[in-house]
Amino acid sequence: MVLAALVGGCATLPAGQRDPRDPWERVNRSVWTFDYAFDRTIYRPVARGYTKVAPAPVRRGIRNFLDNLLYTDTILNEFLQGKFRYGGADIGRLLVNTIFGLGGIFDPATRLNFDKHSADVGETLGIWGLPSGPFVMIPFYGPADVRDTFGLAADEYATPEPYLSNQYLFWSLWLVDKVDLRAALLSEDSLVDSAYDPYAFVRNAYLQHRDFLVHGSRAEVPQQEVPQEFPEQPQGSSSGSGPSGAPAPSPPAPSTPPH
Repeated sequence: MVLAALVGGCATLPAGQRDPRDPWERVNRSVWTFDYAFDRTIYRPVARGYTKVAPAPVRRGIRNFLDNLLYTDTILNEFLQGKFRYGGADIGRLLVNTIFGLGGIFDPATRLNFDKHSADVGETLGIWGLPSGPFVMIPFYGPADVRDTFGLAADEYATPEPYLSNQYLFWSLWLVDKVDLRAALLSEDSLVDSAYDPYAFVRNAYLQHRDFLVHGSRAEVPQQEVPQEFPEQPQGSSSGSGPSGAPAPSPPAPSTPPH
């Protein structure tokens, strides 16, 4: 972030009214330029290679296993949000997939009507009333806000991964998780690449999506959510925001290396 601040003066801001949710736009655009270049030259090609090497059933098994491994974060945050029914059901989902799904490679819980949910610390803090704070672009990660940035570390320690004593296993799981997440967003690349202002598109999509997770139908979309230069631009998941991409603005289906 210090390096990004040093080069922040190199970023050119578009003409027009500034978005009040993005007071650090000049620095954020500099980080965006770096993340986008990294994504197009390294991260995206690696994800494409991964999809060619690993058939769809293999990728699905890998994703199931990783989601099951990291599901403790969702369960913990559901209880912290007061969603005790979801939390209890998701404990059942975790146990069923771990025991009968070979550690989560298969997903028998879904066939038994254990719905899959998603929750994280940033969302929990928002439900508790903590403001999101300004939008921020994180190097190598992608879009976030101040509240979600602090929640990222807590999310990591709510899963078994940091407690693995074998560092080779830890970093292997981490790398596969990030590449698989990026591969899942390849179909959305055209949305970002074709946007009039890709940075603004990713920012607006991310903020709208996170606002919906916290406030649901009460979420407010600012009048200047979409730049007037492309008022008909559809909102959707984006993946050009660096490794992680940006989540969809509607109810969740990411991005960037969440996280």
